[in-house]
Amino acid sequence: MTILNNRPGGGTLGLGRLEGKVAIITGAARGQGRSHAVRLAEEGADIVAIDICSQIASVDYPMATPEDLEETVQRVEDLDRRIVAHQADVRDGAALQRIAAATVAEFGHIDVVVGNQGIFSKAALTWELSDAQWHDTLSVNLTGYFELVRAVVPAMIAGERGGSIIFTSSVLGTKGAWHMSHYAAAKHGVIGLMQCLTHELAPHMIRVNTINPTMVLTPMIDNESAYHLFRPDLDAPTLEDFAVPSQAGNLLPIPWVEAVDISNAVVWLASDEARYVTGVALPVDAGAVTK
Repeated sequence: MTILNNRPGGGTLGLGRLEGKVAIITGAARGQGRSHAVRLAEEGADIVAIDICSQIASVDYPMATPEDLEETVQRVEDLDRRIVAHQADVRDGAALQRIAAATVAEFGHIDVVVGNQGIFSKAALTWELSDAQWHDTLSVNLTGYFELVRAVVPAMIAGERGGSIIFTSSVLGTKGAWHMSHYAAAKHGVIGLMQCLTHELAPHMIRVNTINPTMVLTPMIDNESAYHLFRPDLDAPTLEDFAVPSQAGNLLPIPWVEAVDISNAVVWLASDEARYVTGVALPVDAGAVTK
């Protein structure tokens, strides 16, 4: 068994593929979002980073903090790129609209939007989910993407520069699993939202795609609650214990991918190398869907 120990963030030497671009990234305080901010900055983009930076009660692992968002800012500034950070809830459409307007005022345009926010609001059989578990998951993991679109798309159309919108879905956006109907329903919905936007935004040369990862080693899975979900047979499972069932879900012999693996796909979809790629649910999943 191969267990990768790298932590999120960082990648290959930038090639300037996003020079002059402005990218808005949600869920940017840590994990995949921070990694996306760093990789896009490495490729020349300026960054607008958004994160709630507070706890949602139905989530039983620690969520990001303002200090986490500050670290993302520092990581981007270390690359000599501009970054503006906002502490905001993606469920608050008015806040996102203010951020979009401020981004245009500060940078002049919006070119790339990475909808990356996501929570896993505990786990239960579908009929045993609480109202909070269901509604919090759907409101963050699906409605938040709708609110993001309403905030940024008018400015992107008005800018007449085209652009790329990338949503984080999941392998559970294409199939189901035990105890995860709230999460899977939201991730299926993200793909449906993407597919509709693909039609609506194509005349404006704005491309819309999703990335569908397998397990990604971020705080969402690297926590005691996730270990217990996958190893209920153990009193105190560890990350190494969790790796066994996690690897069983993949075709390649690895238990998870790293955040930077998703970020590299984000860079490609955001760049002119993918200038005619739209409407795609791109798996970065170690063969999980195939298996």
